[in-house]
Amino acid sequence: MRPVLAHWSALWPVIAIYAVVAGAHLAGALRGGPDAASRRGVTREAELFQAGLALALLATVSPMRYWSGVYIWVRALQDLVLAVVAPGLIVLGAPWAALARSLGRPQPRGEVPGEAMARTRPWWLRWPVATAVGFNVIWLSWHVPALFDRVPVSPAAAAAEYVLYLAAGILFWLQVIGSRPWSAGAAPLRGAELLIGTLAADTILGMVLVFGSGVIYHAYANSAHHVMTVLDDQQLAGAVLWMGMLPPMIAAAVAVLVRWLNEEESHALSAGIDRLLTPRSSAWPSRPKFR
Repeated sequence: MRPVLAHWSALWPVIAIYAVVAGAHLAGALRGGPDAASRRGVTREAELFQAGLALALLATVSPMRYWSGVYIWVRALQDLVLAVVAPGLIVLGAPWAALARSLGRPQPRGEVPGEAMARTRPWWLRWPVATAVGFNVIWLSWHVPALFDRVPVSPAAAAAEYVLYLAAGILFWLQVIGSRPWSAGAAPLRGAELLIGTLAADTILGMVLVFGSGVIYHAYANSAHHVMTVLDDQQLAGAVLWMGMLPPMIAAAVAVLVRWLNEEESHALSAGIDRLLTPRSSAWPSRPKFR
């Protein structure tokens, strides 16, 4: 247990960025809505956002970072945390209004927090398909052997991977599930298609690693593989990528389909009310008037 807990990294730029963002978010969240229901919602979202930030921090400074340069399966777990899990929690945490308040942006009196932001739809929510394609390109590119083997020996490559994973993951989840005060960039059915396509791409990557008969990542041929071989480690990493992507994608697909059903039910209800309120013209001919 001692070797596992011994390898902590003091990456001061990462820790400083985390402290600034987390502190600014908490300062803005404390100025949440005035009513109790709004405060409860802000508290739940703040917990999710802070959990996502903490996971991203732990993936880069905890022993996970050290062991990700030793074992391929730990690297696969780190990739999932940085590209999928942490960005998903950050988006669910909806920190945008709280961060805007902490930066001193005035909130008009009597206006619901975030209402002004909701009126202006950000440009990055206008191209959901391109964003999903970009996320998959980044995800698959960093698993190409030339780039994958570069990260453990190059701090610059590692920093680029971490930043791209977090940025691409946040943009991807914004398109699919949305983040208050903005709705999702993709319509529900299109969002489900993007989730299925992303899961299919990751499944192919996982199958290549699980069923491959040769070592792909030669940089991991180190002396630590005396219990399992590098090939076993690589196959386990493929299983982690394959199975680890399933829970968040399935949960998001269920949420997207529920949203679609709610919207369909709302449209049907609105149409029914419109039919009831619209006066109908009688099918019988009007009676002649006698003078």
